[in-house]
Amino acid sequence: MAEIPKDVLYTQEHEYVKPAGSDDTVIVGITDFAQGELGDVVYVELPKVGARFKAHDVFGTIEAVKAVSELFSPLAGEVVEVNARLDGEPSLVNSDPYGDGWMIKLRVDGGADRSGLMSPEAYGKHVGQ
Repeated sequence: MAEIPKDVLYTQEHEYVKPAGSDDTVIVGITDFAQGELGDVVYVELPKVGARFKAHDVFGTIEAVKAVSELFSPLAGEVVEVNARLDGEPSLVNSDPYGDGWMIKLRVDGGADRSGLMSPEAYGKHVGQ
């Protein structure tokens, strides 16, 4: 059974959005369910700080033993930090997806529409839990 923290919002593509201490900045990564489906993560390609994305734009890729998948930005905004640890330790996505395995910090555009994000309960139903 995948871990689904209650203080996080989710996308249908299995990314999560977690508050990063200020109203306009969020932490983005993939969910515990997603990392479990992918298997052992061997490489993560992330954008550079300063990159801008619209909601649903591809911001990177994640490579596992089984597959390569695109990563989608859950909200519109600018990347203000990238988890450099994933360069040398991509397995952090498997071992701690909501902690040390985070991917980017995104400064969300003012007025960014968050209505497409799912509550923990809705995401649980989405993944059959």
